[in-house]
Amino acid sequence: MPVLCNRCEIKKAHLKRPKTGHSLCKECFFWVFEEEVHHSILSAKLFNRGETVGIGASGGKDSTVLAHVMKVLNERYDYGLNLILLSVDEGITGYRDDSLETVKRNQKQYELPLKIVSYEELYGWTMDTIVKQVGLKNNCTFCGVFRRQALDRGAMMLEVDKICTGHNADDVAETVLMNFLRGDIARLRRCTAISTGSEGAIPRCKPLKYAYEKEIVLYAYFKKLDYFSTECIYSPNAYRGHARSFLKDLESIRPSSIIDVIHSGENLSVKEEVRMPIQSNCARCGYISSQKLCKACVLLEGLNRGLPKLGIGKHHKLQDKLLKSQPLTEEEEKKFKRISF
Repeated sequence: MPVLCNRCEIKKAHLKRPKTGHSLCKECFFWVFEEEVHHSILSAKLFNRGETVGIGASGGKDSTVLAHVMKVLNERYDYGLNLILLSVDEGITGYRDDSLETVKRNQKQYELPLKIVSYEELYGWTMDTIVKQVGLKNNCTFCGVFRRQALDRGAMMLEVDKICTGHNADDVAETVLMNFLRGDIARLRRCTAISTGSEGAIPRCKPLKYAYEKEIVLYAYFKKLDYFSTECIYSPNAYRGHARSFLKDLESIRPSSIIDVIHSGENLSVKEEVRMPIQSNCARCGYISSQKLCKACVLLEGLNRGLPKLGIGKHHKLQDKLLKSQPLTEEEEKKFKRISF
């Protein structure tokens, strides 16, 4: 005897929700998924009528589902938002060039404007050329820092009011674990926020914060959405991969582990006497930074000087030298030329 949908109790169930264990038909699953995102948007007051919102679009499942759901909810509930797709071309041959073709198809399917910014035009480097210098071990550090700033720069060009990204519950939980393992208190305090944005920065929000990755895949599959599913060719050695594997092991034992980790991160507190970084602006590019030079400028300085390890780790003592473009000592140069492949 077929299992009936737990919600409508009429149609045959097509899936069992990983998040709740409920058996649902496709139509009820679509409605419940979209309504949960709608609830997240309303409860956090993410948007205001009339705002222009940039949707970070990579062509992957998360950003494709985000773009689709944002368009559906914007029309269903009359948010009054002006939606724009914003993509970053990191310059990864055989990966990003293919995924951007998916984004261009999404642009036509959802009838939304699209803006693409590239590492090459912003920094003079592509990830392919960066990897040739730094190897596969630390390349994700460069990409993460540059991509975040590139998204902000693209948003400034478009003069958007807010940026929304496709970060899901799994991503947030992984970030909590990573920051906890690194002892990064500053990031740990803000990584669970559904909306972030310091003074001078364009606010970012995560409408899919409480959506499980498995349910995003199911939504994209049953909706027959057009998305790019290949993993980045440079990411196998990323530190996040270890946190992801650990989280998947926890989820297989206890499905609520993902939300439990997020709630733990949300409720962590820091002693008042703990000194936190003070946000200011980079003296070179004007981007938000807790140091004289932002991380992107330090990484670029290292690449341009032929010292690829210069931006890896914390080198606050060199900030004044880098700011004035002064030469490093012979010992310092030897230190930052050593690369572990």
